[in-house]
Amino acid sequence: MKSIFIVIFIVLGAFVASPAAAQNRPLDSLTLARDRPAPVGEFAAGVLMFPDEGIVTEGFAGGAARFYLSPRISVGPEVAYISGENHSHVMLTGNATFDLVRPVNGQPRAVTPFAVVGGGLFRTSETFPNNQISTHTEGAFTAGGGVRALVGKRVVAGVEARIGWETHIRLNGFIGVRF
Repeated sequence: MKSIFIVIFIVLGAFVASPAAAQNRPLDSLTLARDRPAPVGEFAAGVLMFPDEGIVTEGFAGGAARFYLSPRISVGPEVAYISGENHSHVMLTGNATFDLVRPVNGQPRAVTPFAVVGGGLFRTSETFPNNQISTHTEGAFTAGGGVRALVGKRVVAGVEARIGWETHIRLNGFIGVRF
């Protein structure tokens, strides 16, 4: 498991270490507004892997929205439904995403690596043999990164990996639409 974190750190570090495309250009508010990409809605599906006397793998599906505050920084909500044996989880987070490369003239690049961090709530519902249902809610966070690519003028697709609490590793693919 340690090696996964090391690989993610090295890959993301390689993108951050590259020189910025617009180092010498001053950024004013007009430039920031022109270069800011349109909002995006995304659908994601994948797996969460929980350590529990081995690795417990549970599928999930969810959706997110991203609203750009600047050409490289976006924020927005995310909801995910995770299905397990005799239980389920709902995770609701507010995320901040940092694109590691700038858009060009307000248009995203063909391939954009990104880092993401989020915080919110993780709700678990468990069903017991006598049909009793128990639910509990706790704080949640996720952090990680990935890469997204343009599939068309308004459609993006990508993959990402995150770690989070309730302790898990998340691997998923997603597809999104720019509005």
